[in-house]
Amino acid sequence: MTNRVALIGAGAMGGSIGARLVETGNRLTVFDPGPDKVQALVDKGAFAAPSAAEAAAVSDYVILSLNAPAIVRQAVFGDAGVAAGAQAGTLIIDMSSIDPNATKQLAADAAEKGLRWVDSPLSGGAPKALIGELTLMAGGAAQDVKDAHAVLRHVASNYTHMGSVGAGQTTKLINQVLCGLGFLAVAEATQLALDAGVDAAKIPQALMGGRADSAILQEYMPRFVTKDYRRTGRIDNMVKDLAGAQDLARRTNTAMPLTAACAEIHRMLTAAGLGGEDQAALMEFFRGPNKENFK
Repeated sequence: MTNRVALIGAGAMGGSIGARLVETGNRLTVFDPGPDKVQALVDKGAFAAPSAAEAAAVSDYVILSLNAPAIVRQAVFGDAGVAAGAQAGTLIIDMSSIDPNATKQLAADAAEKGLRWVDSPLSGGAPKALIGELTLMAGGAAQDVKDAHAVLRHVASNYTHMGSVGAGQTTKLINQVLCGLGFLAVAEATQLALDAGVDAAKIPQALMGGRADSAILQEYMPRFVTKDYRRTGRIDNMVKDLAGAQDLARRTNTAMPLTAACAEIHRMLTAAGLGGEDQAALMEFFRGPNKENFK
C-alpha cells in the first residue's frame, strides 16, 4: 500500500527527503512558506497543500524538517498547523535537530490531541537522503518507531531505536559533537599539511583504512585543499547543535572542553559573516589575515 506522507518544511534537507520519498513511490503532500521549494517537489510528483493542516488531513504520516523548537511548535500547534488537520493516530516524525527536552514536551502535547510522535534526527545530509542512505536515530514508543520505518526505510540505510521520545535528539547531539570536532580537526590538519609543503590532496588515500581515517577526512580534506565551499550544510546550524550539546552537558554536569573550543570557533566564523557557509569554510579560521581573502 502506498504511504500517504505530509512533509512540512522543504528546505535543502526537507526537499531532498521529499524528492526521495516521491521517487520511491510514496504519495507526498508538501507545505512550506516558500512556493519555489514546494514547486520543486510538485515538479517531481508531489502535491502542494496551502497549509500544514491540509497536508496532514490527507496523510497518515507527517514528516517535519525544520530548524528550531519554536518553529516546530508553530508548525504543529499554531494556526492551520498539523494538529488542526491530522486525524487521531497520525504519526508525526520529527526529523529536525532540536533540544531533547523540547521534544519531550512537544510529544506530550501531541499525545493530548491523539497524535503519535517519533523524533528521528539524521546524519548524512542532503546527498545521502537523495540516495536513501541516511543514518537515523529514533526516539519514541517501540510500535511508533516500528511504524515510522515504513516511510523512513526509503530514505535511510541505518535506522536505530535509541529509546523513548527525546533519545533520538540526544543521540543527534552526540553525533554533532563528533562531527564538529572531526571537521575542525581535519581543517587544522589540512592547513598544517599545506604550510609544511606536503601534498594534502594525497593524505586521504595515504591514511585510508588507518586509525585516522574517517568519512569526514575522505570527503572534506580534498574540499579544504581546493577551497570547495559548495553548500551542503551550514556553520550556523552547527553552532545551534553544539550549543544544544553544551546545554545538555550543563544539565548532566559533563565536562566538554573540546566541544566548547569547537563551538567558539564556529561562533567566530558566524560573527564574521560565514554562518551560512558550508563546514568547508572552516579553513577560513586557519588561513589568517595574511591569507587570500575568502571567495
